[in-house]
Amino acid sequence: MPWDFDANRPIYTQLTERLRLRIASGEYPPGGKLPAVRELAAEAGANPNTVQRAFADLEREGLIYTQRTSGRFVTEDPAAIDTARKALAEEKIDVYLGGMRSLGYTAGECGRAGGRGRQNKKKRRNDPCLFCNVRA
Repeated sequence: MPWDFDANRPIYTQLTERLRLRIASGEYPPGGKLPAVRELAAEAGANPNTVQRAFADLEREGLIYTQRTSGRFVTEDPAAIDTARKALAEEKIDVYLGGMRSLGYTAGECGRAGGRGRQNKKKRRNDPCLFCNVRA
């Protein structure tokens, strides 16, 4: 079944984001082989050239690499994957905080609203929100 894409944003950007998420979450493990361009294009319902462009972006970021005759693979560099995970986490936190602010919550209140049942977590100095401090 084709992936759902937002018509207001470039498809290659959305492909890149989804692949980055799959890499950061471990769905595509370090050193693991990625699907071929045509296979992923068929799965996503996208043009192979668009998938190729997304792969090129991920390769520039250092999240994947190409072996000439074997295909594309996820990097085995834990620092690159950790950087991607942290960037994705920051994006999610920003969305959460923005939504809570639009509801009229302050930074401290959003931690209490989202962090119910997490009172035993320690608050780190200079962090505005308890919810944002929760680590997986």
